[in-house]
Amino acid sequence: MIQLTRLNGRPFVVNAELIRTVEEVPDTTITLVNGDHLIVKEGMEEVVERVIGYGRSLRRLMAPS
Repeated sequence: MIQLTRLNGRPFVVNAELIRTVEEVPDTTITLVNGDHLIVKEGMEEVVERVIGYGRSLRRLMAPS
């Protein structure tokens, strides 16, 4: 899960694994795999960085095989 901010300033979390696309048009719009759209204050690059950080944190939790 990553924390983001709605345009009204309210924070929320989204499951990063459900993100299909992130666009700036001009607001940052996230499209989920189910077709829902979320508009957030963070820029596209910030969203991508948080998703990458989320993925890295999951890999750190996995035990070496």
